[in-house]
Amino acid sequence: MSAKIYVGNLSYETDNVAVDSLFKPYGTVVSAQVIMDRATGRSKGFGFVEMSSAEEAKAAINALNGTEVNGRAIAVNEAKPRTDRPRSGGFGGGSRGRRGGY
Repeated sequence: MSAKIYVGNLSYETDNVAVDSLFKPYGTVVSAQVIMDRATGRSKGFGFVEMSSAEEAKAAINALNGTEVNGRAIAVNEAKPRTDRPRSGGFGGGSRGRRGGY
């Protein structure tokens, strides 16, 4: 059974290929994805890696958490399940506020 890993504090230059090759020494990488900002097309500084087994994921987490990649100490841990979040922003709405007159 595969295991998903969260990778945080990535430099903006780090791409999917770099993350994939970083995790390959610890087992089979099913997928590696750096999350991109839709508006700018730039990395958001975090991503997810799916390893083929929980044992491989644990080995990668233990080996890579806190290591320096492209000048930044990365955070590597087990990914938490995604929770449903409301689509709206909540308080206020910027230019779409009730009175609008910003």
